[in-house]
Amino acid sequence: MIPIQNIYYMLSYAFQTLQAENYKDLATENFHNTAELCAAILDKGIGIQLKHGLRRDYVSKSESLSTLQGKLNISESIKTQTMLKKQMICTYDEFSTNIQFNQIIKSTVLLLLKANITNSRKKSLRKLLLFFSDVNEIDLHFVNWNQQYNRSNQNYQMLIGMCYLVYKGLLTTQNNGTTKLMDFFDGQQMCRLYEKFLLEYYRKEHPELTANASQIAWQLDDTENQMLPRMQTDIMLSKNNNILIIDAKYYSHMTQQQYGIHTLHSNNLYQIFTYVKNKEFELRNYEHTVSGMLLYAQTDEDIIPNNTYHMSGNQISVLALDLNQDFSKISRTLDDIAKNFL
Repeated sequence: MIPIQNIYYMLSYAFQTLQAENYKDLATENFHNTAELCAAILDKGIGIQLKHGLRRDYVSKSESLSTLQGKLNISESIKTQTMLKKQMICTYDEFSTNIQFNQIIKSTVLLLLKANITNSRKKSLRKLLLFFSDVNEIDLHFVNWNQQYNRSNQNYQMLIGMCYLVYKGLLTTQNNGTTKLMDFFDGQQMCRLYEKFLLEYYRKEHPELTANASQIAWQLDDTENQMLPRMQTDIMLSKNNNILIIDAKYYSHMTQQQYGIHTLHSNNLYQIFTYVKNKEFELRNYEHTVSGMLLYAQTDEDIIPNNTYHMSGNQISVLALDLNQDFSKISRTLDDIAKNFL
C-alpha cells in the first residue's frame, strides 16, 4: 500500500506545477484517501486559476432572437416556425467561459462531490462551482483527453491532467439504475503515474543527465521494417555515450510462478534485452556502455527481485523500488541508481 503522501510526491514530479510555492502547504496535509488528495489539488488549482480568470474563447451559439445577430439560419427558422412569433434562429460567436477546458473541470468537481471526501472539502468545491454557473456540464466519457497546450492555455495542463486521473479513478457506471464508484487509481493509472514520476524525477533532480522516453531504432540488415513494433522506452538516462534504459513496471505480482518456482516475467526480460542489444549495436562505432534495468514497484510479496545479470556484454538489472517508505529513502534509491550506473 503506497502512503497517500508518497502519491502526492509522485504527482508533484509528474506535474511540475505542484512544486510551485502555491501548492507547498499540500505537502504537509494528511489525506485519508487518494480522492481527498486529488480533491485538495483541484481545490487549490482551481482557486489559483480563478484569480487569473477562467479562460474564455469564442463559442458558436444558436438561439431564437427578435433581431438579427450573426448568421440567419433560415432552414431552422422555418422548421421551428419561429417566424410566426416574429423571431428567427441566429447563429453567432460569443466570447464565453463555456469552453471544453472549463466544462471538464466543472464535471470533474461534480464527480468528486460523490466521492469519499470530507464535508469541508465538498463545501469548498461547491463554492468554486459558483464561478462556473455559465459553464455546461459535459459527459467525461466522450472527452478527448489529448488536449493541445500552448503558452495561452498551459495553466490548464495540470488541472486537466488531474481531472483525467479523477475521471479514471471515480468512473461512474450505471448498475441497476444506481451509480457505482470504482476503486481509485487502477493498476493502469498507477503504472502511468509511476513511469511519469520516475522520468520527471531524473529530469529535475539530475540535470547532469539527459532523461527522455526515447525510441530505439531497430538495427536491421536491410531496409525492410514493415510491421515492426516501436521500441518505446519508459526512461532512458544518458551521460555522454553511457546509457541506462529503465523499464518501469507496476504489477500486482513482481514475478511469475509455475509449479511453485518464481521467475521473472518472461516478456519483461525479453523486452529490456531487445532494447539494450539494439542500442548497443547502434553505438558500436563509439566508446560507450549500455545497461538495462527492470524497476518494479515493490509489492508485499515475499520474493523481492534484486538481481544483476551480465548478458552478451551488457549488464541488465532487476530491482524493486519500495514506495511504502519515507520519500527521502525513495529519493536516495533513485539517486543511487543514477550514481552507480552512470
